[in-house]
Amino acid sequence: MHFYELHEGDDDVFFDVLLFREDEMAAEEFYTVVQSIRRRIQDNHESETLVEAIADELEQDYGFVYVSDDRLTAAVNVSKVEEDNFLADLEPENIDDEPLDFATVYADLEPTDRQLN
Repeated sequence: MHFYELHEGDDDVFFDVLLFREDEMAAEEFYTVVQSIRRRIQDNHESETLVEAIADELEQDYGFVYVSDDRLTAAVNVSKVEEDNFLADLEPENIDDEPLDFATVYADLEPTDRQLN
């Protein structure tokens, strides 16, 4: 089994996806295939992120398996602090049963003089 990763974003906000494949694909070939898919779909995809759309295409056409959150069976939070260890809830929390409409929230705040006192 061979593992591959796609990254999207900048230094502040980014998104990664993991894929695996039974047969190895050389890194240079993987790059070429990813770039080909990106050029074809970058302005016309229904996924939330470009890397998710590329991962879907790699799964559909190239024998990859996209390890998405909806495929998780279990997730465990692990910490040295006993109370911080728990089985994570795989269902996203919704407010008033409305679906969440964001993947990441990033805020770059500058403290004011008033906040520093």
